[in-house]
Amino acid sequence: METNQEIVGDLKSLINILNDGKEGYDSAAETTKSSELKSVFLEQAGKRDSYAQELKAHLARHGGNSDNESGGLLGVLHRTWIDLKEGFSSHDDKAILSSIETGEKAAIEQFDKVLENEGPDSDHIEILQKQRTGIRESLSEIETYRQRLDTAI
Repeated sequence: METNQEIVGDLKSLINILNDGKEGYDSAAETTKSSELKSVFLEQAGKRDSYAQELKAHLARHGGNSDNESGGLLGVLHRTWIDLKEGFSSHDDKAILSSIETGEKAAIEQFDKVLENEGPDSDHIEILQKQRTGIRESLSEIETYRQRLDTAI
């Protein structure tokens, strides 16, 4: 069983990841020229913000707080964020979608790591599983958009 300190640390790391995702989607929305993709990206940014708020509330129940509103500098996610910026600088929707896919896969990996280490009696397993599922569904949607662009070329 994890200690309260470990739970707080895990939740804070996931909040950082969610904030990174929100920033990534916001940047993608600003960069794309497609109104359809802009709408998708803004919707996903809103979901990441909602997930982060949900985890912050849960974190407070464990005596922690997260004052980070702009993501984290975790190694993999930081590299992913750099990849996202490179994709966005081209203003190429395919590159933007590919970069988002990379970010979503990294987020899923982090959720999996935390879920793997949680005990069956952890009170936040259901929240994390629901959010991971939401991120996986978002990834599938992004992959579908990218595949459509691949076949259009």
